[in-house]
Amino acid sequence: MSTGSAYNDDKGGSSSLGEPEYGHDPASGGIFSSDYKRHDDLKEMLDSNKDSLKLEAMKRIVAMIARGKNASDLFPAVVKNVACKNIEVKKLVYVYLVRYAEEQQDLALLSISTFQRGLKDPNQLIRASALRVLSSIRVTIIVPIMMLAIKEAASDMSPYVRKTAAHAIPKLYSLDPEQKDQLIEVIEKLLADKTTLVAGSVVMAFEEVCPERIDLIHKNYRKLCNLLIDVEEWGQVVIINMLTRYARTQFLNPNQNESLLGESAEKAFYGSDEEEGKEDKEEAAVLVKRKPYVMDPDHRLLLRNTKPLLQSRNAAVVMAVAQLYFHLAPKAEVGVIAKALVRLMRSHSEVQFVVLQNVATMSIKRRGMFEPYLKSFYIRSTDPTQIKVLKLEVLTNLANETNISTILREFQTYIKSMDKDFVAATIQAIGRCATNIGEVRDTCLNGLVQLLSNRDELVVAESVVVIKKLLQMQPAQHSDIIKHMAKLTDNIQVPMARASILWLIGEYCEHVPKIAPDVLRKMAKTFTNEEDIVKLQILNLAAKLYLTNLKQTKLLAQYVLNLAKYDQNYDIRDRARFIRQLIVPLDKGGILSKYAKKLFLALKPAPVLESPFKDRDHFQLGSLSHLLNAKAVGYQELPDWPEMAPDPSVRNVEVPEWTKCSSREKRKEKMEKPFYSDSEGESGPTESADSESEMASESESGSESGSSNEESGSRSDSEDSNEMGKEEKKTTRKKVKKVVHESGDSEQSGEDEEEKTSQKKKKEHKPSSGSSSENEEESSTESSESESESESEESDADTKKKKKCPVSKQVCKQPKPEKKEISLLDLDDFIPPASPQVTPVNNVVSNSLVTDLEGLSLTDSALSPTMISPNFGSVKMYNLLHRITGEGLSVEYCFSRQPFSPDPHMVAVQVQFTNNSETEVKNVRIEEMKLMSGMRIQSFPEIEVLAPGEVATVVMGIDFCDSTQAANFQLCTHTRSFFVSIQPPVGELMIPVFMSENEFKKEQGYLMGMNEISEKITLAEKSHIDYVVAQKVTSAANLSRVPCGSDKEFRFAAKTLSSGSLVLVTVITKEECTAQVTVNCEKMVIGTMLVKDILQAISH
Repeated sequence: MSTGSAYNDDKGGSSSLGEPEYGHDPASGGIFSSDYKRHDDLKEMLDSNKDSLKLEAMKRIVAMIARGKNASDLFPAVVKNVACKNIEVKKLVYVYLVRYAEEQQDLALLSISTFQRGLKDPNQLIRASALRVLSSIRVTIIVPIMMLAIKEAASDMSPYVRKTAAHAIPKLYSLDPEQKDQLIEVIEKLLADKTTLVAGSVVMAFEEVCPERIDLIHKNYRKLCNLLIDVEEWGQVVIINMLTRYARTQFLNPNQNESLLGESAEKAFYGSDEEEGKEDKEEAAVLVKRKPYVMDPDHRLLLRNTKPLLQSRNAAVVMAVAQLYFHLAPKAEVGVIAKALVRLMRSHSEVQFVVLQNVATMSIKRRGMFEPYLKSFYIRSTDPTQIKVLKLEVLTNLANETNISTILREFQTYIKSMDKDFVAATIQAIGRCATNIGEVRDTCLNGLVQLLSNRDELVVAESVVVIKKLLQMQPAQHSDIIKHMAKLTDNIQVPMARASILWLIGEYCEHVPKIAPDVLRKMAKTFTNEEDIVKLQILNLAAKLYLTNLKQTKLLAQYVLNLAKYDQNYDIRDRARFIRQLIVPLDKGGILSKYAKKLFLALKPAPVLESPFKDRDHFQLGSLSHLLNAKAVGYQELPDWPEMAPDPSVRNVEVPEWTKCSSREKRKEKMEKPFYSDSEGESGPTESADSESEMASESESGSESGSSNEESGSRSDSEDSNEMGKEEKKTTRKKVKKVVHESGDSEQSGEDEEEKTSQKKKKEHKPSSGSSSENEEESSTESSESESESESEESDADTKKKKKCPVSKQVCKQPKPEKKEISLLDLDDFIPPASPQVTPVNNVVSNSLVTDLEGLSLTDSALSPTMISPNFGSVKMYNLLHRITGEGLSVEYCFSRQPFSPDPHMVAVQVQFTNNSETEVKNVRIEEMKLMSGMRIQSFPEIEVLAPGEVATVVMGIDFCDSTQAANFQLCTHTRSFFVSIQPPVGELMIPVFMSENEFKKEQGYLMGMNEISEKITLAEKSHIDYVVAQKVTSAANLSRVPCGSDKEFRFAAKTLSSGSLVLVTVITKEECTAQVTVNCEKMVIGTMLVKDILQAISH
């Protein structure tokens, strides 16, 4: 409203001054127009010190541009505000500059330094806008600056800025094509980007700059296929078209054997009997030599990942997938696109036109694909003429012996239409149906003859032309029709129809010997008034009758030739001279005159009425060239299939999912080899799974609750973990250390002895502060490795138990926790003690490891935290179903922070069912999951029976898609169903990551600016502040402690489960009981919520 009123004020409330741009002549009063006043006001507002006035002025200027008004004279006033600190103003200034930078190049060049500063702005939108403006200044002198800006933006942490860099590449290439090599390097870098936002833009840049460099796509092919479903719609179109061309160069033709058989069948049909035998043998030999076709897995990947896009709301995406399937898919699979294309025909007429053009081409080669949807191509009275003609084309292509009667009935209705162009196209379609299907030829011909009595001259003329073509197939049987058509020469005035009748009479003059001379007599009278095409046919008729009926037509023929000799059209004059020399030779005589009859009365092959779309399939479907049936500028030919498949190994990418972690592991392993060799004599643990599994089985055999069966089970599990868990070790090492929990039930006498000796060693051994960080890294690495191995064993054991029985049932008993003498303070510093493992884990801690861990104590007083037993009382439980609501069935859940073995991207949720009723509860299961888009649930196996008083524990997996949205589902029993929901705290959506201090700082450097959230807090207590802070942070979120040289600084790292985005947390304690919490995360929502949770945890 304010903008509108401002316009009214500026215009002085006078409607007569509505378009001030027109008044430039002083006589017109233009000098006094409000245009100048309005622009002066805007300039004053832009020069103001108030951001609100500047913002209002910029909104009005952008509104002017949107309405098509010229605002270029404001350029100096606007460009001054490019350095404004207000982000909203700056955004609008950049919008203006993008529009006018090319026109006002000199003024724009003066602000280049400001744009360059904008490239370093913390706000990603400003960085992107600055690059967009810079690339819009079309001056070759700043090409080096643009190139530098694009290279920097290609490495930007924001995907939006990288996308803008991809958009700038074609602009720079069009300005200076010599920069191609450097731009290809940037494209190669951006092609490796894993963000969906960038993928479509960089492929567009690839297509513009270097479409021939297929080698750049090899390593990124599978990634592009997998990202395709999440890319923006226009990006999907570009990627699909590019991958279509790529696939045609890299994979074999899936229909090669079928096409070979088809060709041999055609040759056999047209060839002679002798040739047939030879060709059959040759083709058979080729088929034997050719190996059976096996589709490349990458070819299948492309088809599989594009198929869901047939349901896209964007017609261009559907069309792109349709052309991909038509050009690349096996014949049996192409049919899936038919339904999607028919759906698009309910769209706007423009979309229908393009779709029908492509359907018309497809229906020639793949007729069976669209036959089930025949009625969808019936014509509506409201359709535009061009749509009607295309639908006719498709119906004609789909016509066969089974449906021809239905189609002809439709055509009969169409002939009554008022649209004459459409009626003419229908008559042509009837002729094509008659040509293609011999059974209905007579029926069509009789119907067309009836049309000859139609009142509309255009209908009659078109019928004549079509009948002429049909009569050529069986002229002897239809002399009556030729006689009937001869009588029409008096009435029909359409030149093409008159010419067709004359040609028919001349060609078959022997069948109508009495009528033909009379028709020539009538035509000779009106010769001078006829059209050129009719005159040529009159000359032909005269020549043919002169050769067949000399007595009656000699004088007539000479008269016509004399008339033609002085005609204005040189074609007719030339034809007359040629015919005269041929049929009325001079005394000398010409050699050709002997063959005059053979030349004029030779048998002519019947015309083949073909679809105008028959040869269009050599253009890529969906392209502008296909639509125009002519090669458009910039069109790239669809490559032919290769004879031999190129090497598929070029698409193999040997990079693990978390590259940095794997490289860290390699470095750590090299460093730790001497460490392990030194401590082998004392403690004995090695990296081999055998020794660990043996120790794990020994610890189980010594436990009070352990039995011989459990011992044997654990040994078999450990052997399995040896063979099957080699890959798991690598991934579990990345996943971060969990808490070492040892319950009172699973203690051993051997461990007690180890703890006593470690206590003695602790008193004797006090490491220097200089080596503490090294010990810290080494010890944390070793503990994470030993725990990850035990986890892999445990997960194997869990899977085996699940195979044996669907649900592990247990009655909750709270064992009394026993206090240990050992101080695990340092272990708690690294590992969250408030988030214990729910499932029991047997962890083996060696003497040397305990000693090293104890040496890292960060406080003077040795604390002895209670060893937490693995029960539900020790973790935060959430109520899922109250026993009153659940009629005796109560359900609680907790987040166990264990990796969910079936799917590592899912959060493991441990659910405890308690039957408080007096009756059995049966068939407990999950149904009717109502989830947000992208979320997934992997249900637990159905609990068949839950006896009264019994407790059952199960684990289910939920992929929350890095969101705190609740997962809603129905919990069902044999009698009732309950609607329940699980909502995760943000701290449970991540999994710990181990990294060194330097790696932490490096990653933190990438996640600055808007990816960093920082808050300050006042701490309530100072006692044990270091230990308390670390414990509370790890209790709020599933984070891993990162080693740090400073006593006042705590660092934690994790990555989100679903997308793998890094989450880095830094807590710095300061004097006067204050602390600063900083979270660096690419996902800003997660970062903001995590900061709040950590602040709340520390303050309590």
